[in-house]
Amino acid sequence: MSPPFDRLARLVHERFPEEVAFLAELVRIPTDNPPGDLAAAGERVAGLLEGLGFLVERHPVPAEAVRVVGMRSATNLVVRRRFGERPVIALNAHGDVVPPGEGWSVDPYAGVIRDGWMYGRGVAVSKSDIASYAFALLALEALAREGTALHGTVELHVTFDEEAGGEIGPRYLLECGISRPDLAIGAGFSYAVVTAHDGCLHLEVTVEGRSAHAALPHTGVDALEAATHLLATLYAFRRELARRVSAVPGIGSAQLTVGLIAGGINTNVVPDRIAFRLDRRILPEEDPEAAEAELRALLEGAIRAFPRARLEVRRILLARPLVPSPGQERLVAALARRAERVLGETVPSKGVPLYTDARHYAEAGVPIVLYGAGPRSLEEANAHRADERLALSDLEKATEIVAGALLELLGTDRA
Repeated sequence: MSPPFDRLARLVHERFPEEVAFLAELVRIPTDNPPGDLAAAGERVAGLLEGLGFLVERHPVPAEAVRVVGMRSATNLVVRRRFGERPVIALNAHGDVVPPGEGWSVDPYAGVIRDGWMYGRGVAVSKSDIASYAFALLALEALAREGTALHGTVELHVTFDEEAGGEIGPRYLLECGISRPDLAIGAGFSYAVVTAHDGCLHLEVTVEGRSAHAALPHTGVDALEAATHLLATLYAFRRELARRVSAVPGIGSAQLTVGLIAGGINTNVVPDRIAFRLDRRILPEEDPEAAEAELRALLEGAIRAFPRARLEVRRILLARPLVPSPGQERLVAALARRAERVLGETVPSKGVPLYTDARHYAEAGVPIVLYGAGPRSLEEANAHRADERLALSDLEKATEIVAGALLELLGTDRA
């Protein structure tokens, strides 16, 4: 390892206790989405970043834009550190989290540390990357003050709407021209550089019938009976989707899940309305509009068995897949080289079967990969489950790896 990288590793290690304390403070800020009332939480996170010495820009999202995505308030945070003009590298991590749910062995907002792991909602997804990116940038700043020449700009983007789709976070920053990065790194885990991920389609399906007394069900139109037929059709289609497998390692097959259902009036009334929501995971090779058209045609065909029922299908979300693209190779090479040195093992580039805010950068023409602090899998992290956790050793290693990759990408003449 050359002297600048050696020194960078020491700088990360020296401030690591402070980084752990910073992450615990982030976990202690409730940022549940829904309900997504997060402007005040954003202000608290901005204060923590300012406590590290950063100049923090606050970009409140207009109320109507927030309402459209089903949230109540949001403020995006941007930190910029200019060592030179180009390249501009954005580091994006989200501060919003899914609600904690039941089954925790600790307070989900306490930042408890046990056996080398920190527990808490959002500690792995992705408040850890707010910490890892911030402290990687602090180490880089210290190296520059000591005389290492750097050429380019690093931006930290902290957004609060990933759980609602990222439309008013990363997309807002890019479409409004608040940021114009050349490259980007998004929140991820430590043992792979992610270059592709699934897209996602959410549809709300509503079946309208006509209510009737349960003693005379033939006088009504049973919306639940019709909806049950639609569901059986969808589950049969799900078995077909399992045979559609991506060529990108790590992605797997296309998926379909019905995750929410509601309707009915009372036990003794023929249900007049049933609504359910479905999640269709879209492979990088698939066309999102074609996937939606296929599902709509399937549902419209199935409802014909119930001519007196009425079908409505409404799109809730269409998140496009992240596909491998030119420009990613610079990011992959820098992160993989540093990761191999720090972790002592080869870190592959691969895809993951989920969707993230990375797609907004890619759609704006910005090469992006996912890399950050965390274990080898969502399951090991208990992501979106009770007892979400992060190995603190992974936090320190990821911070050093990200800092080293930035050092390499910013073209120091001594690296």
